[in-house]
Amino acid sequence: MTDPKRHSLFEDAQGIAYGAVMASFGIVILTHLGLVTGQTAGLAVLISYATGWGFGPVFFVINLPFYVLGYLRMGAVFTLKTFIAVAALSGLSMVMPGWISFDHLTPAFGAVLFGLASGSALMALFRHGASLGGIGILALILQDRLGWRAGWVQLGFDAALFTVAFALRDPLTVAWSALGALVVNLVIAINHRRDRYIAT
Repeated sequence: MTDPKRHSLFEDAQGIAYGAVMASFGIVILTHLGLVTGQTAGLAVLISYATGWGFGPVFFVINLPFYVLGYLRMGAVFTLKTFIAVAALSGLSMVMPGWISFDHLTPAFGAVLFGLASGSALMALFRHGASLGGIGILALILQDRLGWRAGWVQLGFDAALFTVAFALRDPLTVAWSALGALVVNLVIAINHRRDRYIAT
């Protein structure tokens, strides 16, 4: 008999695929507008802006050390799913700009659209036992080892990222970026159930 609480392999595959595609769409919007965001993706975006390197390769490389932490904290299945999600996002973010373009996209609506796309992507990944790696995993380990609240660790990291962003982007762009990050977090806060799904 099938356990109704467990996803099938097909369900996991489509959930991770959906998450990777929507997250890539969010990154296309973000970088088209020159906005920034938080967490590991935000760090990769800032490095991309500062160096001219592509987001995809930078994001993939930044996440490599976190797979060890993910394996230790969340197990092999979570780590494998996360690796697949990160690799898919990295690859799609490199080719998707050639598939879509924007004749007109205001920063305000673009920030909200980024937040909705990214929030739904993360929800799909969480619900299928994956994530986009990075700082969230480290935050959980610091919470386990040192008693630091994971949410505060992530908030502190994001605050540092946005502080650096002021050196690379004008204040209005950073403000629209903060709106996008707020929408992402609202989508997750309102819709995510930690008693049912893994969140990192």
